[in-house]
This record gives sequence, C-alpha cells and structure tokens, in this order.
Amino acid sequence: MIILLSKIAVDTKNTLINVIKGAGEIGVALQTAVKDNVISALKSVGEISTAATGVVSDIVSGAIVAVFQTGTSLTTGSKNIVIGAIKGSLEVGTTSVDATQKVISGAIKGAAEVGGDVAQVAVSSVEGAIEAAGAVGANTEEVAKTAVMTAVKAADEVGTQAGGSVRKALLSAASLPKDVVKAVIGKK
Repeated sequence: MIILLSKIAVDTKNTLINVIKGAGEIGVALQTAVKDNVISALKSVGEISTAATGVVSDIVSGAIVAVFQTGTSLTTGSKNIVIGAIKGSLEVGTTSVDATQKVISGAIKGAAEVGGDVAQVAVSSVEGAIEAAGAVGANTEEVAKTAVMTAVKAADEVGTQAGGSVRKALLSAASLPKDVVKAVIGKK
C-alpha cells in the first residue's frame, strides 16, 4: 500500500526534522513542536469540526516520517508525537475521542509510509494517548478504548498482516489495560 503524504504532512515532516536534529532532549522537543503545530493548524481553520481535525492526522503522519528520517526510534518518537498531538487537539476544543482517532490513525499511516514496525508504533501510540489523556484530565478509559479500536482499524487498512500484528502486539503489551484491549479486540 502506497500512502502519499499531504502538503501539511510534508511541511510538518520538514519542520520536525530540524527540531529533532537541534534538540538535546528529543522527547520534550518533539511533544512541544507537534503540539504547537496542531494548535496552529486547528486555530487557522476556525471552527473545529471532524473535517477540520483531519489535519491532525496529516501532522502526525508527517511527524512519524520526520522521526524515521532522522534515525530516531519510531517507538519512542510515536509516543511523544501522540502525546503532543492529543494535548494540542484538546487544548483547542477537539473532543478526546475525535483527537484520539485522528492522532492514532496518523501514527499508523505514517509508520506504514516509512515501512516501520506498525505493531510497535500502535502499542507506543496507544500508550501515549493514555498518558496524554491522564495529563489533561480526560477520561483515560474512553481514550484507551478509542485508541485501541483506531489502531486496529488503521492497521487493517494497511493490510491483513499489519492488522494481525497490531492485534497481537496490543494483546501482549504489559503496559496497556488488558481488560480494555481484550474487550475491543474481542478476546476473552
């Protein structure tokens, strides 16, 4: 599956490559840069709507590509990207469900674009979504459920093998709430 990055994703990628190369502490710098990009993009579209928040997915995809192109760990990078993107989305009034859907979808799409380990990106992205929700006082169980559902759906869109790998990785990740993951994936 070939995924073409949008202009927003390419612009984000180019900006973040410079941020990553110039950062001493990549995690915090990446979170801040992604959060700022999301806030700026959402404020520029005016009214927050589901269509307008699609730009968040593009920003996240571009950020994943930037992380890959700089040789930074996709696992660590995707978690920090997700944290920044969700915090930025929530700051401008996006619902936690919509923000989580767009962000997780963008992370999976970006990982697939660069041929990265979609399963590991899914796990770290779900971890990041839960962490971001907790940090801003959002419902972490709702965000966890949405993140898992979106990761599986986005991986299935990449391909059957990616979908299976993501399910397996989510089920085996010790850091994720097992009851939520099993309920979403349908395992007893």
